[in-house]
Amino acid sequence: MSVPIDLHCHSTLSDGLLSPEELVAHAASKGVRVLALTDHDEVGGLARARTAAEQHGITLVNGVEISVTWKKRTLHIVGLRIDASDPQLITTFQQVHAARDTRARQMAEGLAKAGIAGAYEGAKQIAGNSVMTRSHFAQFIVKQGHAKNIKSVFKKYMVKGKPGFVNHEWMSLEQAVTLIRQAGGVAVLAHPGRYDLGFVNMHLLLHEFRGYGGQAIEVVTGSHQPPQFDQFAKLAHRFDLKASQGSDYHGPGLSFMEMGRLPALPANCVPLWQDWPEASLLQ
Repeated sequence: MSVPIDLHCHSTLSDGLLSPEELVAHAASKGVRVLALTDHDEVGGLARARTAAEQHGITLVNGVEISVTWKKRTLHIVGLRIDASDPQLITTFQQVHAARDTRARQMAEGLAKAGIAGAYEGAKQIAGNSVMTRSHFAQFIVKQGHAKNIKSVFKKYMVKGKPGFVNHEWMSLEQAVTLIRQAGGVAVLAHPGRYDLGFVNMHLLLHEFRGYGGQAIEVVTGSHQPPQFDQFAKLAHRFDLKASQGSDYHGPGLSFMEMGRLPALPANCVPLWQDWPEASLLQ
């Protein structure tokens, strides 16, 4: 049985294929009643998404997904119920956007040496006015015929040791959680199953995350397999964290799971939204 709440998805303001309006319309068509738009280091699409949500009769939750560096790894923290007008939030994301552009130019230089010319300009054209991400480079590389699909691009060009990989220092875990909390939001560890941390590091991460004020972990998410639902449900319980869920939808052909198809959280989970006003919409 699916639950009509999706707390993780992306629009064209970061690396999604659908505009905020199109994304909301798509979510509504799939039966989603409560939706969080969580673009990467970007809150510019939230006002547009809220207007569309009102038109489609669904409820929008303000969100964002923040990249962090932890033990030389890139992790993602989702912030929900944030004040999108928070001055510190806006200033910080302006700084992150500048850093992303520098990284994009460095990625393009590496790809050029591998025989892929014009990657910065090509990715920029795909990104338009949105934040440039690795996904935009991947779409350009596929478009140019250097790889058959997005997944193979990352494997061939964008991981450590490959020409398009650039080691980048994002904000710290503590900074990200603090930024979210100061903006009135709730910090959620996104898709923990993707990080391949091992037992010790995963426990250390969750201990630190909880200590900084993190409150939830994504248990059901598009990139998790069913056995991981139970694995992270147990970890949520162990570390006294609430459970969240989200498709991490990026658009047709870019997503692990369709909106509206998320299974229910395992029975032993405490849903992040259980005390939210929106919870009444999910009955």
